Formats: sequence, structure tokens, C-alpha cells
Amino acid sequence: MRPEQPPPLTREEHIELGRELTQARTKLRGLAALVEEVYGPQNHAAFTFQKIIEELETLSEDMQVQAAEDLRGQPVDGIYT
Repeated sequence: MRPEQPPPLTREEHIELGRELTQARTKLRGLAALVEEVYGPQNHAAFTFQKIIEELETLSEDMQVQAAEDLRGQPVDGIYT
């Protein structure tokens, strides 16, 4: 017997998660700019900040696809962008 799957996120939950991810990206961009300004773009920490930002972008794109799947028939454009 398979364990019961939890229900997908609601529209409101997707919207809230989208807001949180947008805020995280904004905050990390500011921190990355600071580290790059202080230590230069070739600094390992500056590089890592950029990789984290790229991965958050990928996560947001993946969550946009997931929202479309979870909320079939509902408008989802821009929830995670």
C-alpha cells in the first residue's frame, strides 16, 4: 500500500512562496553586490553568491512549472517571476 500523497500547494501558498523567493533573490543580489564590491568579482565568495542566485532563478522557474501543474486551468503567469 502506497502512503497517501499530500495535496499540492494551493494558489495562495504558491503566491506566498513566490513572494518569499523573490525577496530572497533581491536580498542575495544586494549581498552579492556588496561582496563583489569589497573583494572583487574573482573572489570565491562573490562567485558563490552568483551561483546561488542562478540556482534560485532555476528554482523559481521550476516552481513556475509546478504551479502550472498544480493549478491547472488557473492563471499562474508571474507567480514566481
